[in-house]
Amino acid sequence: MKKLRVALLSGGFSAERDISIKTGEMIVKNLDKDKYQVFLFDPAQDLLKLFKVISQKKIDVVFPALHGPLGEDGTIQGMLEVLKIPYVFSGVLASALAMDKDMTKKILKKEKIPTPKHFVFFKNNHISLKKIKFPCVIKPVVQGSSYGVSIVSGPGQLKKAIKKAFEFDSRVMIEDFIEGKEITAAVLGNKKIKAFPLIEIRPKISSFFDYKAKYEIGGSEEICPAPISPQLTKRIQDLAARTHLALGCRGVTRTDFILHGSQPFVLEINTIPGMTRTSLVPQAAAKAGIGFPGLLDKLIELAMENA
Repeated sequence: MKKLRVALLSGGFSAERDISIKTGEMIVKNLDKDKYQVFLFDPAQDLLKLFKVISQKKIDVVFPALHGPLGEDGTIQGMLEVLKIPYVFSGVLASALAMDKDMTKKILKKEKIPTPKHFVFFKNNHISLKKIKFPCVIKPVVQGSSYGVSIVSGPGQLKKAIKKAFEFDSRVMIEDFIEGKEITAAVLGNKKIKAFPLIEIRPKISSFFDYKAKYEIGGSEEICPAPISPQLTKRIQDLAARTHLALGCRGVTRTDFILHGSQPFVLEINTIPGMTRTSLVPQAAAKAGIGFPGLLDKLIELAMENA
């Protein structure tokens, strides 16, 4: 049987470069060598080489294991569309919308999917303290892996948190802080959606699921399936599927929630979720009976549906 030629993209240009490399390493390790011939590319170093190889039709499908701006935001996806090559994960528009937290929230609001209230401002805007409800969450509008995110309890912490967020983006979001359980929900599919078991995240080394809690071994306790009622589980899974479809996503996405009592709120959606040793989607897939190699097979199969 002829092997499928896969271009795996990892590294890239964003602050999440190191995580992308780890994701790529895990994918290479788990792709079935009897099914796939894998070629590695780092867009930050090999973009022209990648363009040439795809143009010469030496690749069958692209697997972009990229996180953050210029990788997860529709930029690389647009290039792949021009080259008419199938690729894993969401398309141009869905990737761009999901990466922009402000646009995501506007769509969620339109679809009546609950999400914390927020507003966005630019670097030179004056912010009235009367407009801010404490505690609040400060975050860059376009960034992932919780880079630049702070929970602010009062006015005295605001300036430092805003400065930190502006290191990663020209727009900053101030979002209502909602106390509750951190839940994440992965769904798989293009039009026909399969929801995976939920995961409750209990950060152990941070006050919330920040960069350290996400990526350090033992940084969080992750309970799968989440210890909540079947009715609430189904409700959150349905909201994750609705979010996936509302933004036009495909492949796999992971939607993060805060569960306040019995009310779930969508925080954001990840169109290229991490695939490292501590990542959540492979854990949820395994609990659903899909091992990591099988998950990768399914993602490539879903990508080829658009070929």
